[in-house]
Amino acid sequence: MSIRSNFVRMLKKQFNSVTLQKKCTHSVAVIGAPVSKGQKRKGVEHGPAAIRSAGLLERISGLGYSVYDFGDLSFPQVADDELYKNTVKFPRTVGLASQVLADAVSNAVGAGHVCLTLGGDHSLALGSVSGHAQQCPDLCVIWVDAHADVNTPLTTGSGNLHGQPVSFLLKELQDKMPPLPGFSWLKPCLSSSDIVYIGLRDIDPAEHYILKNYDIPYFSMRDIDRLGIQKVMERTFEQLISRRKRPVHLSFDIDAFDPTLAPGTGTPVLGGLTYREGIYITEEIHNTGMLSAMDLVEVNPLLEATEAEVSATSSLAVDVIASSLGQTREGAHVVIDELPTPGASYESDSEEKVRL
Repeated sequence: MSIRSNFVRMLKKQFNSVTLQKKCTHSVAVIGAPVSKGQKRKGVEHGPAAIRSAGLLERISGLGYSVYDFGDLSFPQVADDELYKNTVKFPRTVGLASQVLADAVSNAVGAGHVCLTLGGDHSLALGSVSGHAQQCPDLCVIWVDAHADVNTPLTTGSGNLHGQPVSFLLKELQDKMPPLPGFSWLKPCLSSSDIVYIGLRDIDPAEHYILKNYDIPYFSMRDIDRLGIQKVMERTFEQLISRRKRPVHLSFDIDAFDPTLAPGTGTPVLGGLTYREGIYITEEIHNTGMLSAMDLVEVNPLLEATEAEVSATSSLAVDVIASSLGQTREGAHVVIDELPTPGASYESDSEEKVRL
């Protein structure tokens, strides 16, 4: 039996044991994807642990969800992973890891959960979007990122696969894609009209050509400055879900934020989203009621950052996830039926009875 078959059997058994007995309507499956070979910096594989340690599970539970944390996936070990044409790095490692993740995400979405994938680098979207599409072939994608990640193996300058996942997912680019070892399982699942980018500000020449010539909608940071984040979200939803409601896949790279807010990431770019802009994006996505799966990627706790900077980046990731799942900036409050009167006993938000 192949390595992949063993992984698939394990994943199905794990999900079946707790989730496939009935469809869950208000639950979140958390999957750690410690993918790191899509880029060059060590430490991004510890992103899932850092985000969990920042209080993720408690925050989601506090929003009223049932939370199923399936831990971090284990990926096949690949020895002597060859370069493609001396350019694309670790293709078999990334390709096979993405296949394992695709199976896990497909199982989670098929069980009725909102699926949250914690990265890891952004190459993991190869697996998370593909797995989501297995269950929801009509999905659309909102890609929040400083980078377009749509280089092909023939246009990449760095060879890093975290800068290429969208090119593999787009049907329009398939005649431009060479066969890579480890990628034979992957089939394109998006059309250019199924994805919208938000937050772009570091685009390579070939990526700019692809965005323009294949009519891929995007909003750069200049567009956000010019239009305002409210108008950007209105146009995003007009593009993706105005004609028909369909599942939304949010793929959120923490480097979409300005580096002053998220210093613990591998490819920071000045001039990014403010806290308010980033949270507004996720609040509005939640308000559609269509969020079906989400990636939060590129948190790297082992970079040359202070402990406070690492903590700030991980906490910001938790805020992004929580607002995507319904946390509001008005705060969480104990529900009361009526205002208290003098002399009555009143239970405060801290659950202490206060004599008025």
